[in-house]
This record gives sequence, structure tokens and C-alpha cells, in this order.
Amino acid sequence: MSFFSDPDAVARYAEGPMRLVPGFLGLQQMTAVLLAERAPENAHMLVLGAGGGLELKALAEGHPAWSFCGVDPSADMLALAEVTLGTLARRVRLHEGYIDSAPDGPFDGATCLLTMHFIAEEERRRTLAEVHRRLRLGAAFVVAHHSFPQGHGEKEQWLSRYAAFAAASGISADKAHSAAAAIAERLPILSPEQDEAMLREAGFADVVLFYAGFTFRGWVGYKA
Repeated sequence: MSFFSDPDAVARYAEGPMRLVPGFLGLQQMTAVLLAERAPENAHMLVLGAGGGLELKALAEGHPAWSFCGVDPSADMLALAEVTLGTLARRVRLHEGYIDSAPDGPFDGATCLLTMHFIAEEERRRTLAEVHRRLRLGAAFVVAHHSFPQGHGEKEQWLSRYAAFAAASGISADKAHSAAAAIAERLPILSPEQDEAMLREAGFADVVLFYAGFTFRGWVGYKA
């Protein structure tokens, strides 16, 4: 995650998801709906990959009685989250690190948006298991990240669509294609089938796809 320690990247972060993630605002709204279905009014939520503070702000604004634990490995991104949250920050505890830096809970729900694709496969398995361990029985876990077919020619096709969407959203074509190339070379992307299987292996039940936007997929599962 060294990208998120670059000061210029941090400054540009807030505008990135809107241009790169189809239906980004809708994804945030759907995440809140799914978490709220099984959460008490005064829920305590775990947000993994909380740097920048975008989903923390959206969830906090929509649910004034919720409190949050946010975890992120980048001190710069956590500082940006505090700025993004403003007065909402009083309901949030931020922790620098990975899943092991999060309290044991139990939490009333958890989310991990646009983060899991940075984590290598074996560490991803462990991370999912640790999220599961920190949830109360029946609590929802909402996760969304890059996940698309990895067969011959499929990866290139989906990344081409990712670049085309970015260019249509105002990013220069050169930068859009460079970003797609970087994803192909650097990120440990899995297929949707692999991602779903990994969630079930971690102990989540009733795993279902709720969001798909070109290279991005989102699922909700529940602690059984």
C-alpha cells in the first residue's frame, strides 16, 4: 500500500473512486443498507481499509447512533480520514495497521471497500477469518473490490473496460491505460468464484453478490 503514503496521491484520493468505480455512491448506500438490516440502532462497526474516510463519513452521516473502529496501514490516509470526517470523528476510533490492530469486538457489522484486492491470497484468507472472529453472531460483512474473470483474454478485456470507464469519467486515456496496466501487474486479483469461496471458507454464510461494476464486485455474508 505504499501508494497511499505518497502525499500527492493522498490529496487526490477523494476524487479517485468517483471516476474509477462505477456507481461508487450507490455502493456506499447499499453497504449502509446491508449493514443496517441486522444491526442494532447503536451499532459498533468495523471498517477495514478506512484511510481517506469516505465510507466512514457516509455511514456516520446516515446512522447518527453508530460508532466505528477504522483500521488502515497508512498514517497519511488516516490523517486524511480525520479531515474528511470533521466533527463526525468523535464517533470513530482510528487504528494504524492491519486487521490485527483492530480490537477483538464483537462488532455489529464490518465492511471492507476497495481494499481487499491489495492483499495477497493467503493473507487475504487470514484477514477474512480475523474479521469473522471479531463479529457477533449474525452480523453482516460487506466487502467490495476488484474481482473479475481470469481466463484467457478475459483479464485483458475487463481491464480494457476499466480504462475506458475511467477515460469516460474525465481521466486522460494515457493515465487510464497506465492504471489498468498497473492493476494487471501488481494486484493479486482473484476471480469472483475464488472470492466467494474464500468468504465461505472464512466462515461466512449466505454469501451473495449485491454489486457488480465492470472490474469490481461486492458481496455480503453473515457470521454463522
